[in-house]
Order: sequence, then C-alpha cells, then structure tokens
Amino acid sequence: MSEVQKQAPIVCESVKRFYQQGDVTVKALAGVTLTIESGEFVSLSGPSGSGKTTLLNCVAGLDIPTSGEVYLIGNRVSQMSKSQLADLRLRSVGFVFQSYNLVPVLSAQENVEFVMELQGISRTERAERARAILQEVGLAGMEHRRPAELSGGQQQRVAVARAVASRPQLVLADEPTANLDSKTSGALMDMMREMNAEHGITFVFSTHDKLVMSRARRLIKMHDGLIESDEIQS
Repeated sequence: MSEVQKQAPIVCESVKRFYQQGDVTVKALAGVTLTIESGEFVSLSGPSGSGKTTLLNCVAGLDIPTSGEVYLIGNRVSQMSKSQLADLRLRSVGFVFQSYNLVPVLSAQENVEFVMELQGISRTERAERARAILQEVGLAGMEHRRPAELSGGQQQRVAVARAVASRPQLVLADEPTANLDSKTSGALMDMMREMNAEHGITFVFSTHDKLVMSRARRLIKMHDGLIESDEIQS
C-alpha cells in the first residue's frame, strides 16, 4: 500500500482482534482489510457479534488489534503513544454514541462547546460556532436547556452538533439512532448527510437500523469478524 493511500481517514490492513472467554478464543475480528476515503458516508452493519463495534473501536484506537495495522488519518495507530492518539482524536475525530454521553449539568450550548474548549478555541469563537451548529441541527432557541430538558432526539442532535462543531475530518457513530423513533432517525440521518455534503466530513456508522443503511452511500456488511459484502448504493 502506498503512502498516499495510507493518508485516507481509515485504512485497515489484515486487522484481527481476539478475546479469551475462559478456554474459548473469540475472534471478534478475523482479518479485516478496508479503506475509507475522505468524504464517504458509510454504514457498517451486521448481526450482534459480527465485529462492527470492535472495528470502530480499533479504528479509533480505543481497542488494540491482536495483529494487523490501523492507519487513522495518515497515522499508524500502533506507533502512537496514548497522548498522541488522544490528541489526534481531539483534533480530528468526532464521536456520536448510542447513549448520547452529554454532560448533564451543562447546557446544550456548553455541551457543544466542550470539545472546542479542550482544543483551546477562544470563548467567543466557540460560542459563535456552537450557536450556529445548534441552529443548523434545528435547536435554535434551546441553547440553554440541559439534557434532561430535551427529548431523546434533541439530545442526539446536540451530540451530533458536538461531534462536528470542532470540524473533525472523521465522525464515528455507534448505533446513533438506536433510541430514536423512525421519524427522528430519518431527520437525524438527513441532517448528517447534509453535513457530509456541505463540509466534506467523513461519516462511519455502526448500525442495525435499516433506515441508516438506506441513507448510507456505501454499505459494508460484516459477519463473524469479516467483511461479507461492500457495495456502493445509488
């Protein structure tokens, strides 16, 4: 693989991840080779235990492959220190979780500003960015509400706003619509597709949701720790 190819947001080369459960070796990833290019909008699907969440965790450097190599935005993850990896995630990767992971004592705007504050962005700029992105996700006027004062769909919109406000190159989303009704899920996915188109952010979703799969432009299906199919959708 050329050095140019390794500059893609995600490159996996023969990635394996094995776990021990008693006397049993669980092959969560059995040898995944995959490249995701800049600006893609990708769904990782498959039954529980297929390896999709483990693959996301290995890509993000949250889990360590048993063998193989992961390149994250041109960086060989296995050669990075914990602090280097944490800094790369802070600067270049946004995360959206099934459980939202909002800070309950912070307002919607403060939650969106949180990553930017860690990045050292000035108070004025992060406030301006946070208000603009909350308006973009349909939450204008709700900036000062805390998570408990928002619906599940609104909380997930805040989570997406937080993930993209810091202008990452890549957003990794693990089951982002799992707790949402189909109407809210559809609106959320349409919003992320617009962000993908307008800002060029690469999105990768781990999902069981057929609605998410239908919105994806590239659909990767996993089974038993391997890629079963990989196709572009029209």
